[in-house]
Amino acid sequence: MGKKPQFDRDDVINKAKDLYWAKGYHGTSVRALQEALDMRPGSIYATFGSKDGLFKEAIERYGQNSDALLRETLAQAPTKLSGLKHFIHKIIVECRDTAPSGMCMVVKSVAELTEEDNPELLAIAKNLLGAVEKNFTDVLSAAIAEGEISTDKDPVELARYVQVQIIGLRTFARATDEMKLVEKFIDDIFVSGPFR
Repeated sequence: MGKKPQFDRDDVINKAKDLYWAKGYHGTSVRALQEALDMRPGSIYATFGSKDGLFKEAIERYGQNSDALLRETLAQAPTKLSGLKHFIHKIIVECRDTAPSGMCMVVKSVAELTEEDNPELLAIAKNLLGAVEKNFTDVLSAAIAEGEISTDKDPVELARYVQVQIIGLRTFARATDEMKLVEKFIDDIFVSGPFR
């Protein structure tokens, strides 16, 4: 019978996620992982195969956490649009001081990774970004079906609009600290542009 690992795999993935999210893929060395996870390099490689293997699980965990937060905010909201708005407010404003980075880990990874340096990890990050678009499309399709949004609106176009606004607002919030203005811009997403 094999020796039982002396660590909690979920805890390790969460710690790795936070480190990669804060420092980026290239900014996270094996030594930094070793210190943050309290694991020897041999244990990291034996468990995850490589730094890349651990990154894959970490970014997938980030995606799972984001999905869960979206589902939770939608379940607590009276309407689809109010749930989506609350989700945006949470990730940009409410979680700002507790998140390892003000930037989305997936967007940060898409910006950092290249086809030359790591096409597999870049493809995973792009697929996760596509999954976010699909989730938003589903929410907005439901909002159209429930009469919150006009039936002549394209839910895919609206989902992309929301995604672009989130990326821009997170960057703006990080660069300026103008949080009152960020909150106003979040409100504006739903009262102007393609939602009108």
